[in-house]
Amino acid sequence: MRIMGLDFGAKTVGVAISDPLLITAQGIEIIRRKEENKLRRTLARIEELIEEYQVEEIVLGLPKNMNDTLGPRVEVTLEFKDKLERRTGLPVHMWDERLTTVAADKAMMEAGIRRENRREYVDQIAAVFILQGFLDLRSREQGED
Repeated sequence: MRIMGLDFGAKTVGVAISDPLLITAQGIEIIRRKEENKLRRTLARIEELIEEYQVEEIVLGLPKNMNDTLGPRVEVTLEFKDKLERRTGLPVHMWDERLTTVAADKAMMEAGIRRENRREYVDQIAAVFILQGFLDLRSREQGED
């Protein structure tokens, strides 16, 4: 079993996949689209990855505002969640993604990746942070049982 993590943006979707033991998250790709509302190819690619990696659950970043309110981007993300659930039949968990992009950018900066190159990978790294946070929480909860 594997879990997929997604960082859903206006024109990109960062994708991460867990290892089979659900311990670590690895970034695998960034799905790019020309227009925000064009999701058919994006959903088709996600389905291909689900099959390839034998994914059984999805974690989707929820872009809340820093003051914990829900802005217009949250509504679009929740619509995407509904489409994912209908199309894949898999459960989609929401994960508070505040500061994941900042953390991803900082991690790349510390790794010495140049600023112009960081933009290319930030969504994929953010997906890793989203998924890893979910995996860590799940592991802690199972440890308490």
